[in-house]
Amino acid sequence: MLYKMRGILVLLALVAAASSMENFSGQQVLRIFPTDEDQVNLVRALEDLEHLQIDFWTSPSRVLLPIDIRVPFRNLQSVKVYLESNNIQYSIMIHDIQSLLNEEQNDMRRNRATENTRSTDSFNYAAYHTFDEINAFIDNLVRENPNLVSKIQIGSSYEGRPLNVLKFSTGPNRPAFWIDTGIHSREWVTQASGVWFAKKIVTDYGKDASLTNTLNKIDILLEIVTNPDGFVYTHTSNRMWRKTRSPNSGSRCIGTDPNRNWDAGFGGPGSSSNACTETYRGRAAHSEPEVKAIVDFVKSHGNIKGFVSIHSYSQMLLFPYGYTSARAPNHDELNAVSRDAVNALASLYGTAYTYGSIITTIYQASGGTIDWTYDQGIKHSYTFELRDTGRYGFALPANQIIPTAEETWLALTKLIEHTRDNPY
Repeated sequence: MLYKMRGILVLLALVAAASSMENFSGQQVLRIFPTDEDQVNLVRALEDLEHLQIDFWTSPSRVLLPIDIRVPFRNLQSVKVYLESNNIQYSIMIHDIQSLLNEEQNDMRRNRATENTRSTDSFNYAAYHTFDEINAFIDNLVRENPNLVSKIQIGSSYEGRPLNVLKFSTGPNRPAFWIDTGIHSREWVTQASGVWFAKKIVTDYGKDASLTNTLNKIDILLEIVTNPDGFVYTHTSNRMWRKTRSPNSGSRCIGTDPNRNWDAGFGGPGSSSNACTETYRGRAAHSEPEVKAIVDFVKSHGNIKGFVSIHSYSQMLLFPYGYTSARAPNHDELNAVSRDAVNALASLYGTAYTYGSIITTIYQASGGTIDWTYDQGIKHSYTFELRDTGRYGFALPANQIIPTAEETWLALTKLIEHTRDNPY
């Protein structure tokens, strides 16, 4: 009876949350195909027209990659006329975002009606979960594997939520390999993949020779929900929220892009000084507590040898630099390891990834995570952009969570192995 009552309460909470969620009915994602730098600049200018409320899902690129933008229904005609009048080609990638989100919510509702979250064995890894559900999973994983897994709270978010890191370790005073997911809150497949990675590690230790060798030499650190305030907001108010939730003095707009807030070319090209944009850099480097917590942890640990920050979407594996065109000193090594990693990833389902330095592969981006870690001496620093290439974008269906996590783990394994065997 108690279990049934709990289910009813959860359902009522979901209904209440759904009623307060921003509605995206009629909103479309347009894919724009610029042919030269002038057209890129014309598209970039749309970001400054705040009344259009355009959300750049992919940023304008120096290498003339397609640009995906989400456009509110009431502004669709104006944006399309603007593009057509400037002879800029585009197509419609997603005809109605809300229809995808309705399917997503229905899947989550069905999962909650049947899932038993009291054990990590009965956890549904093929479903999206809330912050509280992921934290319950973390606690269960630690309880079930006390000799291998511990939880470290490295700080608190702006709104006071714990910043939890899972530590997988078989001995004291080890070097470490860091993985974080969900620094951009709407990229739900990353947090879901992080949960899957955590279970994979405890399942395979002692069975898989490579992972066992890894954990007998180095620790793995995993922060699954790196931006908890934003993540909660995507579940309760706005599914497409990207940034943190800290206020900005003198602006009505909330939040900072936590992947433009690091002290690595901070404030340079590829970040914005406008608090209303998705790439707002913040008032100062490390102003966001979610970023500062990682900075302090990395510095205090002093022995992190590999660092991976996982995003979506675009199917890319990238390495420094993003804020400068200078080649990383070990560029050739990073490039070769990335090539091996994406080949391993493709071996499972044939998913094709692009790889290379950030600035040459996608765009210039200042204040990014892995540029900072690289400049701190962590020479094995990488970032993923997971599935897909735009068919669903940030609304990737839940049935792609496990395939995404499985193939990404193969690539991660290559990065971890290389770091383990070449720490310096």
